[in-house]
Amino acid sequence: MNYQKTTLPAGFYLVGVPIGTARDITLRALDVLASADVLAAEDTRSLRRLMDIHGVPLGDRRVIALHDHSADRVQDQLLTAVRDGKSVAYASEAGMPLIADPGFELARAARVAGLPLTCAPGPSAVLTALALGGLPTDAFFFAGFLPNAKAARCRALEGVAEVEGTVVFYESPKRLGAMLRDAADVLGTTRQAAVCRELTKRFEEVQRGTLSELADRYAQKPPKGEIVVLIDRGRSETVREIDITSALHEALEKMSMRDAVDAVSVTHGLPRRKVYQAALALEKDD
Repeated sequence: MNYQKTTLPAGFYLVGVPIGTARDITLRALDVLASADVLAAEDTRSLRRLMDIHGVPLGDRRVIALHDHSADRVQDQLLTAVRDGKSVAYASEAGMPLIADPGFELARAARVAGLPLTCAPGPSAVLTALALGGLPTDAFFFAGFLPNAKAARCRALEGVAEVEGTVVFYESPKRLGAMLRDAADVLGTTRQAAVCRELTKRFEEVQRGTLSELADRYAQKPPKGEIVVLIDRGRSETVREIDITSALHEALEKMSMRDAVDAVSVTHGLPRRKVYQAALALEKDD
């Protein structure tokens, strides 16, 4: 298909691009890419390749790279272009711009400067995973990427433990097993979850189960591709602190602290981390 360049009013145009399958792009997104005076992208090669696939001519335009290392310099350049009456289109590497993406600062700067800003929406890995994951979609919370370090990751998981909705994460394939194990310890081994891999691509896959089951599945063999993890809201009944203490007392008479913590956590459907902290407090009191 051939696209004719039309005149776009001066301003910023955020362009949603496919998360995998190139044909998922919208007709409006293609029109904007064909017509914008200036093109910017998180990954210039992927945008040029997408335009080649769909026959969108680049002409004498170049694609400007906007990433974490070039953000300040490029941001000023793009703001100046819009002030000079030009239309600027920005595309993420995949999916919707500004979602775990360096374009956020550009959009905020445009709003602060009072410059026009609109969006040609497109695919989203978050929403696609929610549609396929099999967990409730009435409410959800996108938590982005968790920290690399175990302690920081566990603190971040504790921060979403009480969220009244499905929690959505992006995760690296190499860290997936460790992340799921920490999630099981912090949020509870029996909490339901789903691992969505390579969405919209040839090897698309969704694995569902408890956090413990999924942690075991990915412990030894990390998957390949892009990963979205969904974790259900907590559904266990409230257990009083006195009940946890009583259960720990009884378990510690028969087994080691580690085994006692595991037993109480599984029996009451509680996060292992919470039970372990209670066991430490109990040991200190004794």
